[in-house]
Amino acid sequence: MPLEIERKFLVSSDSWRAAAYAVIPMAQGYINDVAAMDSGAQKASVRVRIQGEEAYLNIKSRELGHTRQEFEYPVPVSEARELLGLCVGGLIDKRRHLVKHEGLVWEVDEFLGDNAGLVVAEVELESADQVFAKPDWAGAEVTDELRYYNLALASKPFSQW
Repeated sequence: MPLEIERKFLVSSDSWRAAAYAVIPMAQGYINDVAAMDSGAQKASVRVRIQGEEAYLNIKSRELGHTRQEFEYPVPVSEARELLGLCVGGLIDKRRHLVKHEGLVWEVDEFLGDNAGLVVAEVELESADQVFAKPDWAGAEVTDELRYYNLALASKPFSQW
């Protein structure tokens, strides 16, 4: 079973920008919404993402926290564009910056559109108890805060908080 083990932090300064070695534009939407998950009607989010010149269909289990089941499948970009038209809630528009820090790649998501002003950093780990060095620019941990999940941001964007 494929697992994603990820920790999420608010970004407290722009000092990460100097270390960013790649930027990937992303547009994503969800076939289901946070209400379907909260009600228990669905046990997984279904996401469509276009990132650069690639596209993926992603299914992620409902668990709140750092460890979830995750399945991801490549799809043609043209089909992903059509699937985005079927999504509920708003679309997530962001730029993902890749930043290396002490042996790990951090993904710094700079949100645009209705989520503009929100910048979140994520790091994927090999195990839930893996020790890692948190960069100075990584502030408060929000791994367990649902409102920072992209699925929740599609339903209630940062601009509405």
